[in-house]
Amino acid sequence: MKIICIGRNYAEHIKELSNERPKDPVIFIKPDSAVLPKEQDFFIPNFSNDIHYEVEVLIKIRKVGKHIDPKFAHKYYDEIGLGIDFTARDLQAQLKEKGLPWEKAKGFDGAAVIGKWVSKSKFKDVNNLNFKLTKNLEVVQNGNTAQMLWGIDEIIAYVSQFFMLKKGDIIFTGTPSGVGKVSPNDYLSGSLEGEEMFTVKIK
Repeated sequence: MKIICIGRNYAEHIKELSNERPKDPVIFIKPDSAVLPKEQDFFIPNFSNDIHYEVEVLIKIRKVGKHIDPKFAHKYYDEIGLGIDFTARDLQAQLKEKGLPWEKAKGFDGAAVIGKWVSKSKFKDVNNLNFKLTKNLEVVQNGNTAQMLWGIDEIIAYVSQFFMLKKGDIIFTGTPSGVGKVSPNDYLSGSLEGEEMFTVKIK
């Protein structure tokens, strides 16, 4: 199982980090060791003083695919989830400044929260899904998949040009604006179309 992440897929998030709007989806990988075990707290690593939450809609691939046509992409997933792409923002900034890969800032142990999965048949339109993240009961991120620069089918088709998709692979589709720092004793909760998908305590 591999975790494929899409960066800079929401215009307002691009603005808040003062990044350049890309011509194509930005792709990076998290190793499977980045997955935070179910029911486990997230411990802030000692190599960063600026860990940020980034809530994202997730897609679980259901069969092998390569060079997938966008019009057939919907056949390659049937479950949707919600998760967090934890990012060591200070470390990422240092790496970006030197033109180096982001993996240390994005793929460290526990950096991928994966909530429960829901059948996509439950939703009328996967390109119009509301989701949000609360921190200590206050809404900090509020997004809708309609705001994505590249929709789910476009992402699947694009990624499959470079990486063969396999059953069980997970795609993080990008985060809306509102990302921010976590601190010890914070409590995060993510919901998709009003249904709670995960909770995380920060240590």
